[in-house]
Amino acid sequence: MSHIHIPDGVLPPWLWGLGLVVALTAVWIAATVAKRADVSRKVPLLGIVSALVLVSMSSEIVPIAYHINLTVVAGVLLGPWLGIIAAFIVEVVLALLGHGGVTVIGLNTLMVGSEMVIGWALFRLGVRVLGRRRVRVVTVVVTIVTLAITTTALVGIVALAGGGGAATRETGALDPASLRFQNPFGGGVFSLNALRGEAPALSGHAATELSVKRFAAVVYTLGPIGWVIEALIQAAVLGYVARVRPTLVFGGALSRRPSPLPVHAEVD
Repeated sequence: MSHIHIPDGVLPPWLWGLGLVVALTAVWIAATVAKRADVSRKVPLLGIVSALVLVSMSSEIVPIAYHINLTVVAGVLLGPWLGIIAAFIVEVVLALLGHGGVTVIGLNTLMVGSEMVIGWALFRLGVRVLGRRRVRVVTVVVTIVTLAITTTALVGIVALAGGGGAATRETGALDPASLRFQNPFGGGVFSLNALRGEAPALSGHAATELSVKRFAAVVYTLGPIGWVIEALIQAAVLGYVARVRPTLVFGGALSRRPSPLPVHAEVD
């Protein structure tokens, strides 16, 4: 996932400040559009989906240090505008729980919100191309593509921050030095590694360049494993919802035409 687990005082003020301004602007625009569209009947859905994303992002697949986020599911069910609002709500609560500092709420809102928006857009494109009966297949492809895009954006943010402490993260059973997986139970109940992003023997520029490259190597090693797991989970969720409540999945732009699927039709 693309959530930024960085404490306060690490990122440069210009970066997290700009992220906060852009995020608050996006939330204000989203709230204005939602108000004009009279989506008050979707407020309960907003709360439920936000809670679902919050719980999933608080859970970790320990061996690969990956957090499931369900952002594509949230984007499809809520749409882009409510999705941005949901991302902000989730990030405020996560910051209060210690999942990243308060100063990165803006950047995290943009990262998670972009996953919801991109997932929503690609899902609708995929359904138009492959049809509504291929919801699970579309979800798998869309989830992997969306997470690949936002993970690349995450690496870009770390590079803008200058690497170093910003590249600190857990790597689970992956040894960040050799990029090889170890026995996670070798050192006790769980033996977790961490990428510190530090290279004291090098000059400042060389150390930063090395830490960002190593951070990217770790992220792109662990990421695809998590993307596949995430894709299968989200495909199962959206496939089930599409079967029992198709209007939730095919709402918005696709709801202009009558649904060819009965409520209990099978979805591949």
